[in-house]
Amino acid sequence: MKILIVGNGGREHALAWKLKQSPQASRIFCAPGNAGTAEIGENVTIAANDFGALVRFAKENRVDLTVVGPDDPLAAGIVDLFTGEGLRSFGPTKAAAQLESSKIFAKELMREQRIPTAQAGMFERSDDALRFCDRMRFPIVIKADGLALGKGVIIAADPTAARSTIDEMMNQDRFGEAGRRIVIEEFLLGTECSLHVLVDGANYRLLQTACDHKRVFDGDAGPNTGGMGAFSPANNWSAALQDQFHKAIMRPLLRGLQERKITFRGLLYPGLMICADGARVLEFNCRFGDPETQAIVPRMKSDLLPLLEATVDGKIDSLEAGTIEWDQRPAVTVVLASGGYPGKYETGKIISGLDAAAKLGDVHIFHAGTKRANGEIVTAGGRVLAVTALGSTMKTARAHAYEAISRVHFENCHYRHDIALSAVAGNIGNAL
Repeated sequence: MKILIVGNGGREHALAWKLKQSPQASRIFCAPGNAGTAEIGENVTIAANDFGALVRFAKENRVDLTVVGPDDPLAAGIVDLFTGEGLRSFGPTKAAAQLESSKIFAKELMREQRIPTAQAGMFERSDDALRFCDRMRFPIVIKADGLALGKGVIIAADPTAARSTIDEMMNQDRFGEAGRRIVIEEFLLGTECSLHVLVDGANYRLLQTACDHKRVFDGDAGPNTGGMGAFSPANNWSAALQDQFHKAIMRPLLRGLQERKITFRGLLYPGLMICADGARVLEFNCRFGDPETQAIVPRMKSDLLPLLEATVDGKIDSLEAGTIEWDQRPAVTVVLASGGYPGKYETGKIISGLDAAAKLGDVHIFHAGTKRANGEIVTAGGRVLAVTALGSTMKTARAHAYEAISRVHFENCHYRHDIALSAVAGNIGNAL
């Protein structure tokens, strides 16, 4: 099979690495890819948002399956276009991707189906939003309705911060069109975790749990990012929570989509807050997580390609129980970022030590913002590399990851030093 992966991040490198292992995979194309994907398959100089060129490439090269990585192309309807052209693609339609591309759409659906989530108000006018804040207990959470590169969620500690955030989003176009409508939520106390779920429209299959670290600095300080690290499995998951997830979240969600005549086929990963009374949905994401994928995929022993095909073809129920086999060891992923990230960041810095780091056992280095220039691998984005390590315990996996990082160098590299530190203090969680 010929497979086209759309995107150029660490998630896409991890997917390419895993799919390359399938005996069914003959060629892997990545559009546009990065320096890491170039070592696995063939990079194609087509941007992820150039749908016409992607369709032409898929047809000319007789691509059997296209896997869409980022959220923006999904929200813009890339799967609808590919399907209309008779091309198989993994990912939800534009209508189904609204679960991620519109927090208001997702919140309304959760209200209708009584899916546990934070109490919230939804607003198109800033004066209405400000009046709502007057009735709220602080801190509160303010979310841009649309996609904002993972940076559209702000925790406002007091009324002054809330007024400033609302003004920036709704009146000053901080996030452009994405922030012209907003959701204001109560602040939930608990610990976060996420699940990756393959959904074929009617049936679904759980993959694995993970926890990510969104803030840029140690101790969850600084602004939100696309994600600075992750670990899998989550250390706050249980059989009781999994039962609640099936009954109170997934089944009502699929029912609500069906009532709206929407079929979801692809990867769904809900972000959850584990509260004293159970799990509540923070958000829905409609694609593989980044950097969660880099922590989950190395733990998957099974062939990923048949799972993606079963999802696309609506045949998840044909998979036998136990089809998906997992390495029971935990994995820790740490993201190395460019100087200045998540603000204006530097590029073009030479990266050294990759071979030395990769020689360590059970270590995988997934490229994100990298490219080849003059025979060197250089930085080309905000998040540059994701270093993943497995170990017999979370503590061991964490130590291996940071040992590998110590061998990698580029100017003004920065990363968090506390990824998975909270998990080391407790148990490692439960594999599904």
